[in-house]
Amino acid sequence: MTYQEPIHDIAQLAMVELFTPKYDESLRFFTDFLGMYKHAEDEHSAYLRAYEDRYHHSLKLTRRDQAGVGAISWRAMSPQALDRRVAAIESSGRPGRWVEGHKGYGRAYEFTTPDGHVNHLFWEVEYFHPTESQRSRLLSRAQKRPLSGVPVRRLDHINIMASDVTANARFFEDLLGFKKRENVIFGGTQELACWLSVSPLAHEIALTKDQMGPGNRLHHVAFWYGNQGQMLDIADLFAEYGVHVEAGPAKHGITQGYFMYLYEPGGNRIELFGDTGYLIFDPEWKTVTWTEDNFWSEGGVWFGGDLPQDFFIYGTPLIEAAQKATTRETEAAQ
Repeated sequence: MTYQEPIHDIAQLAMVELFTPKYDESLRFFTDFLGMYKHAEDEHSAYLRAYEDRYHHSLKLTRRDQAGVGAISWRAMSPQALDRRVAAIESSGRPGRWVEGHKGYGRAYEFTTPDGHVNHLFWEVEYFHPTESQRSRLLSRAQKRPLSGVPVRRLDHINIMASDVTANARFFEDLLGFKKRENVIFGGTQELACWLSVSPLAHEIALTKDQMGPGNRLHHVAFWYGNQGQMLDIADLFAEYGVHVEAGPAKHGITQGYFMYLYEPGGNRIELFGDTGYLIFDPEWKTVTWTEDNFWSEGGVWFGGDLPQDFFIYGTPLIEAAQKATTRETEAAQ
């Protein structure tokens, strides 16, 4: 078997844009509960970052009539790497365009997945420079740990919903160099979800089958704690202040991540990630496949409680079919 030379042109998931119809409430959620720092704001958006994020922002929160995801932004490994990936996308039959004028990073190449999710790829970036009062005594930490809520440490990953998981995953693999670390296949052929990364992390992006929609939707955005105890602290705050937790704290079998899912006020699902899960250093890693025989008993949740059925249906923006399914499940549970 011929070993395919890996592509190491994408460095990291750098920033995610979320749309919210409840801008003020969403902004308070991310700053008051998750301790994110509002680095900048204009008439349309707030630019937030966790205290170990090193760039201008990791979350762009934008006013819109419906919740959902805007641009998913990736940093290239170098200017040359950026050029190589742009050339690959241009030759794929799905060319994008160069865009400028975005806060936090320079000229970027904008492209879409087969389902239409907007992505930006860039090299030039604006680093965060703390004031003296924000400066951490830890030289390796971007900013002093905030005093608000239970502060998350960094952006971790994003999960997008796809009409065809395999086709959209192939786009990331073939054109951008992502590796498929785990997946779920039912019936021997239908790929329902997969987890991909360009680093030793088990995933920076995941794809979930959109059972109720056209695919161009958001499943969740995740922020990292790295400490399971902090997950319990924030769960206590959510209970105290009436924030509904969808699932967790618990542990996934897939990616082995300690998790909690909830909804920010605008309606987007947020995951809080309590540890790294596992790291991948094997260059010949083979995709781990879960099936209907083991997914429900071991894959979805390793311990800590089941995922609700709504977890596999709900995404943003909301669509009528998904809303009806969610309502039926809620009424059945009452």
